[in-house]
Amino acid sequence: MQSHTIHKNCGHFGWDNSLDPILLAKPGDVIEIETVDASGGQINSESDSSGLNDLDFSKINPVTGPVFVEGAEPGDAIAVKFLEFAQSDWGWTALIPGFGLLADEFPEPCLHIWNIDTCSSGPCLFGAGGKIPLKPFCGTVGLALSEPGLHSVVPPRRVGGNLDIRDNCVGTTLYLPVEVDGGLLSIGDTHAAQGDGEVCGTAIESPMTVSVEIGLIKSAGFDFPRFETEGPVTRHIDGSGYFIATGIGPDLMLAVKDSVKGMIDWLSASQDLSDSEAYMLCSICGDLRISQIVDLPNWTVSFYFPKRVFD
Repeated sequence: MQSHTIHKNCGHFGWDNSLDPILLAKPGDVIEIETVDASGGQINSESDSSGLNDLDFSKINPVTGPVFVEGAEPGDAIAVKFLEFAQSDWGWTALIPGFGLLADEFPEPCLHIWNIDTCSSGPCLFGAGGKIPLKPFCGTVGLALSEPGLHSVVPPRRVGGNLDIRDNCVGTTLYLPVEVDGGLLSIGDTHAAQGDGEVCGTAIESPMTVSVEIGLIKSAGFDFPRFETEGPVTRHIDGSGYFIATGIGPDLMLAVKDSVKGMIDWLSASQDLSDSEAYMLCSICGDLRISQIVDLPNWTVSFYFPKRVFD
């Protein structure tokens, strides 16, 4: 086993199997990877919402890499075990015009800058009453596609990428199907906290350093990423129960939107929040769930919001 460090300046803005690897790693190696925030440095701890209309989307979601994993061939799977996240002292959440589940209803930009205590694992404050339990993870972890050319980092893909699965955190092992020799692994888009769904389009976007252990499964034959955790995944928010709003109807996406809008209305009325603040909180720590998808013709979607935020 060897240990490696990759600095944040070793990055790129799209999946491309012609990129030269910056590191050759063997199964069992540990890699410490510095990441840049999801804006690619366009937002910092002193920013305000005035710059959100002018974001350069070609610089969104930079990833650090790629890493060539020795012995990895098409049909194999690369295993990425998350060992540690070294959190930075700031992050941001934004409503970006034209982006997010309810973009049509929230056309104005809004930005919240978070101050994060790196010496404590305690919650991060949101206004006068909100306390957000942190759970750092990698939003984007992926390999190169077999198709040539540059492919956007924004959508997730069959080889991983911008998965935004909050359980890709310490202790989790993520398995990514390999399509090109060496896999060409890259990592970025680190989050301090996020709800399942990331409904406004952003989480607590925060640069940090990630330590991972690399593994390799020969002839895995996976069509899509898989992952396994070491234990419970919602213990950080479960303690005080939930507020739950539902959406019901024959259109699954419309039901999703209805459940989120119902929760925004609930939080705005009960917690003295603006609609924009409630929407951001839903993205940061609320969870979308498909409660049933068998009772034709209507599906049930539930949106869970942890009461612990307001304890």
